Amino acid sequence: MDWMQLPLAPVIYPLGVRGDGIERIAARWRHEWSCRGELRRQHPDGLLLSVGLNDTARIGRIDGRPQLEPDAFAFGVSQLLAEMRSVTNVFVLGLTPVDEHVMPFAECLWYSNKAIAATESALAEQCREANVPFYALHAEIQAQTDWLQWIEPDGIHLNTIGHSWIHNALQHWPPLLNWAGLSPLNTPTPISS
Repeated sequence: MDWMQLPLAPVIYPLGVRGDGIERIAARWRHEWSCRGELRRQHPDGLLLSVGLNDTARIGRIDGRPQLEPDAFAFGVSQLLAEMRSVTNVFVLGLTPVDEHVMPFAECLWYSNKAIAATESALAEQCREANVPFYALHAEIQAQTDWLQWIEPDGIHLNTIGHSWIHNALQHWPPLLNWAGLSPLNTPTPISS
């Protein structure tokens, strides 16, 4: 059952756009949903934030300067989470792995799974400090034997299989289920003695 599609389910706005890093998301997040259907006159019940992958790229070559310094990323996430939490419930997704064999992306951006893992760790730490639920994706996706088949030929974007996997994982994520007022779908049956 896809509980997110139920008529009385809370409205979750997925916030993250291809190509945008923390700075662009921070600049536009408040206005993002104001032109979207039923959200024009209200705030979403929750935000599902996906940010950070674009900030991990190195420019020009594999050892080029980072798109954003790690400390600046952590500071930006800290500020963004504080702002968002003052408006609505926030949930954060970790970062997805990339296929390093097809780098560079767009002939100038080098992504590495090592940098992505470090950035996801910094993202998780900021979420812990802000008391925001965080779903780590990087290692969990890489643990799947066919994960490279979930990535588009560009090496960084997930295809429909990858997005479906994440959607399914979120359907069973306890923080989202609890927030939505639903119990986890796989709770064990208590055994009475």
